Amino acid sequence: MKKSYLPVCLLAISFVIFLSGCMSQKASQPEWIQLFNGKDLEGWTVKVKGYELGENFGNTFRVEDGLLKVRYDQYENFGERFAHLFYKDTFSHYIIRAEYRFVGEQCPGGPGWAFRNSGIMIHGQLAESMEKDQDFPVSIEVQLLGGDGTSPRSTANLCTPGTNVVMNDKLVLDHCINSSSKTYHGDQWVTVEVEVHGGEMIRHIVNGDTVMVYSQPQLDDRDPNYYKLLPATNDKILHRGTISLQGESHPCDFRKVELLVLEE
Repeated sequence: MKKSYLPVCLLAISFVIFLSGCMSQKASQPEWIQLFNGKDLEGWTVKVKGYELGENFGNTFRVEDGLLKVRYDQYENFGERFAHLFYKDTFSHYIIRAEYRFVGEQCPGGPGWAFRNSGIMIHGQLAESMEKDQDFPVSIEVQLLGGDGTSPRSTANLCTPGTNVVMNDKLVLDHCINSSSKTYHGDQWVTVEVEVHGGEMIRHIVNGDTVMVYSQPQLDDRDPNYYKLLPATNDKILHRGTISLQGESHPCDFRKVELLVLEE
């Protein structure tokens, strides 16, 4: 009796096709880019108010024990030295995810509103375009706040240095708007994600919960940097920009800063 090997061949071919599909699907899945490598500040540049770009006054930003730290132990007084740590590339459509916590005591001389206060600046101006004595980059700030142990205090709020946004179909001119997040007291780690779709929509997410959504991030024509940053097209909508981490006088840690590029 002559044996037929056709069913076996068909089964083998089907298995190969299945494996190829799985491998192709795995290869096509986007990967998270680790902006912070856990070892040093490679890819990042410091800008401290009153100092030249790249001068890390007081070793404000440093990496120790695998953490990206903001510290003030070499400051006698804060002296309005607002600081920002800029990543080297600009981005348009992406999700940025960071794990952060506040620790220790606020630097002497730090403003009251900066207690347990930091931020992730998105759609920001280039670090090279900042004035030497400029407080904050023109950007959209995802404000990170910690609780005082008693009172409600949301995090992943919105602040708008030199910018505006649209919420509920209305242009918002307020500088800061609170999110709907919970309060995170003490030194606990918090995960914040920011989903950015160019000049269209931005979403703030805290520990998996969406806490704020807005659209049309744009330059504010009331800001002194407006005409310097307005492109030749006169389009004031912010479609792309820098990412920076903030130092506002309270020590904090970042143990992860990663980014997923989205399709436009």
